[in-house]
Amino acid sequence: MLSIGPYSHISNVIVAPMAGVTDLPFRALCRQFGSYWAVSEMVTSDQQLWETPKSRHRLVHQEGDAVSWVQLAGAEPQVIAEAAAANVALGAQIIDINMGCPAKKVCNKAAGSALLKDEKLVRDILGAVVNAVDVPVTLKIRLGWSLDEQNAENVARIAEAAGVRLLTVHGRTRACKFKGIVDYDAIARTKDSVSIPVIANGDIDSVEKAGRVLSLTGCDGLMIGRAAQGRPWLPAQIDAAINRNEIIPAPTTQEIRLMLSDHVKSLHAFYGVRQGLRIARKHVGWSYDFLIEQGAANAELKSLFNRAETESEQFTLLDQIGVVGLAA
Repeated sequence: MLSIGPYSHISNVIVAPMAGVTDLPFRALCRQFGSYWAVSEMVTSDQQLWETPKSRHRLVHQEGDAVSWVQLAGAEPQVIAEAAAANVALGAQIIDINMGCPAKKVCNKAAGSALLKDEKLVRDILGAVVNAVDVPVTLKIRLGWSLDEQNAENVARIAEAAGVRLLTVHGRTRACKFKGIVDYDAIARTKDSVSIPVIANGDIDSVEKAGRVLSLTGCDGLMIGRAAQGRPWLPAQIDAAINRNEIIPAPTTQEIRLMLSDHVKSLHAFYGVRQGLRIARKHVGWSYDFLIEQGAANAELKSLFNRAETESEQFTLLDQIGVVGLAA
């Protein structure tokens, strides 16, 4: 059971916030497979940028029966606090603060994981946001700025003192980006340093790995990121295995084909056909990679889909999944 303020659920597996990935259609797709918790794409705290098409789509917080958990990025306490309040007014039920993104364009603005270099600023940001909203505030961090500058335990204690309700720790530093071995021992130490729930994140890509990470870290739950790209059923599989001792098989090729068709329709509807066609290439491409590994598609089919310029072309190519099977 995972509790975040007034929200509780037996699931303790969370779909990670990923820019360009966890949009509303993708979160809905993960939930169709059984996921409960899913965090939105990162939203800038600069409200002057909210009129861009990208931000307008990220500010749609209608999650149906699910909890709307929205991640914000920024570097100025009052600006982030005001953005948090504005998102709550738009329907956000949990606010997550991004202090874990290693992307250069985010860190260059002293946001994301760059904030970990300034613990006073961390304290000021978290205090401002917690005081600005009446919904739970959570935090996502990395172990620190570099292998020689790790302060996750200090930041965890600052977060707890500020009133943050849950902490997610990615077991790499900012300098590591997504390379190198995840330090689950460091996550465990961070977990031991506070009493609030702590979630482990980083390279959790299978049911077996999930069980090991939960055991190694002693954390209260797991966050699944890049491994869910192309496998939106994976978080629910992990949840079923660790919480109900239940093995859920991956969807069949036919089920994936139908899933992708419905997902592409959702993307076209959400973004409009022109932008939806482009975004569908990315999402379907991840599933093609999985299908190619399974022998149910090939690189040529993926290439054709990436060049498709109309709705009918995309759906025609999706219909060929499994049919062309082993053709090279």
